[in-house]
Amino acid sequence: MRACVVDSFADNPFGGNPAGVVLLDAPAEPAWMRSVAAEFKHSETAFVVTGTPGDDPKPLRWFTPTAEVPLCGHATLAAAHVLGGEQRFDTASGVLHCRSTPDGWIELDLPADPPEPAEPPDWLAKALPGVDVLATARSATKLLVLAGSAAQVRAVVPELHVLTGIGGSDVILTAAPDRPEVDFVSRVFAPHVGIPEDPVTGSAHCALAPWWAARLDRTAHGSVLIGEQASARGGTVRAVLRGDRIGLHGRAVTVLDGELRV
Repeated sequence: MRACVVDSFADNPFGGNPAGVVLLDAPAEPAWMRSVAAEFKHSETAFVVTGTPGDDPKPLRWFTPTAEVPLCGHATLAAAHVLGGEQRFDTASGVLHCRSTPDGWIELDLPADPPEPAEPPDWLAKALPGVDVLATARSATKLLVLAGSAAQVRAVVPELHVLTGIGGSDVILTAAPDRPEVDFVSRVFAPHVGIPEDPVTGSAHCALAPWWAARLDRTAHGSVLIGEQASARGGTVRAVLRGDRIGLHGRAVTVLDGELRV
């Protein structure tokens, strides 16, 4: 079967977030997909059933090297990039629509995940040393942490053994920007699913965009926010607010296209 590696939310190879994409003729066993994802060693690998009749949405599932996840933006972007044109995917998070835009970006239509204010957990200061925590908020699967500055976001070395033991929440560290081209900066840590740090995280921006929109008083339908994920690889995500949906825009580059033989 065809398998690719795609750098998502990237303009050039070796930037953004790499994802595996495996094109299937029929649904595969979850244990096999976990094994393939572990072999690829990317933060997520997308498995798409392309042998879908007519215009039905193509079944799509995402696996980290250790677990299946309910939503993954960058691997969806990678799958849409490989398949081209306009795509609909049937996923655990509902039917997701993707399309290529005239300016060469790919737009993903994903559910918004707005976090609500929450008390900071007891372990937070130990997990993120050197970070001045100004606010915290929670969504269903994310803990959002507002840092005192973009410099703190860029510099922090998280205590991953602390984060690993917290259970089922990705930790999003974010701050106001230190350059005018973007509206916020962030980093994302998810060691509980085998991802110490995710290079660029589409699903995190489903929480970041509505949260920052409220802080910046830019909540009108169609408002656009630009996020910089400040990992070592780095990447830019353009988010468009559409009520309970978020349009995420990014570019992608195929760096490997071959045949999976197992």
